[in-house]
Amino acid sequence: MNVGYLKHVVRAALFVGVSILVASPSIAQTPADNTKANAQDRSKGAVTADQQKETAADRDVASRIRQAVVGDESLSTYAHNVKIVVRDGHVTLKGPVRSKDERKTVEAKAIDVAGAGHVTNQITIAPAH
Repeated sequence: MNVGYLKHVVRAALFVGVSILVASPSIAQTPADNTKANAQDRSKGAVTADQQKETAADRDVASRIRQAVVGDESLSTYAHNVKIVVRDGHVTLKGPVRSKDERKTVEAKAIDVAGAGHVTNQITIAPAH
């Protein structure tokens, strides 16, 4: 085999490999920017995940809601990662989702588990990229 040709093939392969590595970050999904949500969590009276009660009943409610949300494959990763905080049987939902429909779906799943009047929906709609 011609050495010049072989060098050309190796250079081309290296170029393609490096190009893929350089382009990968621009192809990947942009991570969620939770800066505003985190700032809201610092306000007085804000419900945060560290306030989750450790009673068996509250843990059970949170777990059942989480299973219902994560089990719904029609929901985005954003919706699957919504914060679910349960305190004395009252559920607070927080975090971004992709659409109003996702917001309603997550809230409905929480109401199915916790009951009407026991869910506060603070979910926001993430801006489109």
